[in-house]
Amino acid sequence: MSQQHSAAPAPTSRPASAVATVAQRRDWWRDAVIYQVYPRSFADSNGDGMGDLEGVRSRLPYLRDLGVDAVWLSPFYASPQADAGYDVADYRAVDPMFGNLLDADALIRDAHELGLRIIVDLVPNHSSDQHEWFKRAVAEGSGSPLRERYHFRPGKGREGELPPNDWESIFGGPAWTRVTEPDGTPGEWYLHLFAPEQPDFNWEHPAVGDEFRSILRFWLDMGVDGFRIDVAHGLVKAEGLPDLGSHDQLKLLGNDVMPFFDQDGVHEIYRQWRTILDEYSGERIFVAEAWTPTVERTANYVRPDELHQAFNFQYLSTEWDAEELRTVVDRTLEAMRPVGAPATWVLSNHDVTRHATRFANPPGLGTQIRTAGDRELGLRRARAATLLMLALPGSAYVYQGEELGLPDVVDLPDEVRQDPAYFRGAGQDGFRDGCRVPIPWTREGSSYGFGSGGSWLPQPESWGELSVEAQDGVPGSTLELYRAALAVRRSQPDLGAGESVEWLRAPEGVLAFRRGEFVCVANTTGESVTTPAYGRVLLASGDLTEADGEAKVPADTTVWFTTA
Repeated sequence: MSQQHSAAPAPTSRPASAVATVAQRRDWWRDAVIYQVYPRSFADSNGDGMGDLEGVRSRLPYLRDLGVDAVWLSPFYASPQADAGYDVADYRAVDPMFGNLLDADALIRDAHELGLRIIVDLVPNHSSDQHEWFKRAVAEGSGSPLRERYHFRPGKGREGELPPNDWESIFGGPAWTRVTEPDGTPGEWYLHLFAPEQPDFNWEHPAVGDEFRSILRFWLDMGVDGFRIDVAHGLVKAEGLPDLGSHDQLKLLGNDVMPFFDQDGVHEIYRQWRTILDEYSGERIFVAEAWTPTVERTANYVRPDELHQAFNFQYLSTEWDAEELRTVVDRTLEAMRPVGAPATWVLSNHDVTRHATRFANPPGLGTQIRTAGDRELGLRRARAATLLMLALPGSAYVYQGEELGLPDVVDLPDEVRQDPAYFRGAGQDGFRDGCRVPIPWTREGSSYGFGSGGSWLPQPESWGELSVEAQDGVPGSTLELYRAALAVRRSQPDLGAGESVEWLRAPEGVLAFRRGEFVCVANTTGESVTTPAYGRVLLASGDLTEADGEAKVPADTTVWFTTA
């Protein structure tokens, strides 16, 4: 006799008792599911087309019911918005487009009452060119002591007309811009690894370290539960700022230790920061955005006296392929074990094409893709990849809207794009706006429930049928799959934290592993496969059939079993 299982059970609500449990449990970050909110695209409370903190606050019950443990907010600081807030003019102020400090305080308080923790972005590699330090450094001219807090250098060439070295900006073009001195003459150059509006701090200067230790305390005193550190690998530059001796330097990123990335000196900074964090109660955490050549070098950032977590970009960059996935899982767990840190797993964020679109395209195209691909295939693989990710030991990150199965918007008109890399020619592809389109909450409306006044980036007509309203309570919908998966993850003692998996024999193209009484089977092939039915089915990303002790797992499907 055969039995068919649907993709997800009936929707379940998060029990009220779970709220207090989340707030009190120790080492919460070792198995936390952390939800990334991109504030300008999450919810708009005042109808100006731009998301804001009050909008986020109004949707916190949705995130609690989704079942996440913490919310990571991308930058909302005072900023000219040259790079969507990653160019900070004042680290202790909220940009008026997002609200004010009272709104931030209310959001933090409400989140805590709901059992959610708040992690905020910190941008220590660079400031805005409108930061008071930098404005004064330029205005005071060559020799200003404030120039020592950034990387100002005289140019090369007879008239200083050439950049001080050959470094290239991540956004394309040279990593140096020449200033005009107060007397109107061409002057020194300053370093910016990203946009010219984002001058890099000189972390060799003690005032920079003093300032950021003060900023940490400011937000910790406000009640935040941690910091995601932007460009955590970039703060320290090699002594003397040596030439790299290569063009197309972006092709080297992630493959070599660069003179401006992943220098060993960054670790002393984080050891100092950790002593500050440990003064505060409530298990506050640091999360590193650290692009490194290997996961082994990533592990350096999460040694016991440094940061708590580091994003696993090697996993995010892996194709939907069983052999490749197993390799990166094994290497990640092996690298994290000696330093006692949890592995992290992530599939999408605000800088890469959403995985529902990446997996809809042929392999080998990287993490920024300009074509929609096979939408049905992409969604099926994305759902399966999510269950696989949530079954692995450690902490997982969810990017807003992925729980709705949102694809990237690949056909935005050129005139609406705002990614600074798009306007720089070379550098990053500059198509990050596609994953930043405001998410849909309702089937209808000027912005599908995002707000009453449209949205800062245009939303596709298909957004309504992908909205929270359209999927809420619908068995088998992607939203209900996420809700069910997070509920099961919380209820199963063998899921969440851990440092190893037991791989099981499986057909080619299939991953199967055991964690105690839990078994995960992920079929990455385009055909159905037959595997043992390892026990009772807890959840599946697609329909499967069981008969005579075997399970027929459809193409691009992940299944969770329990042997209990």
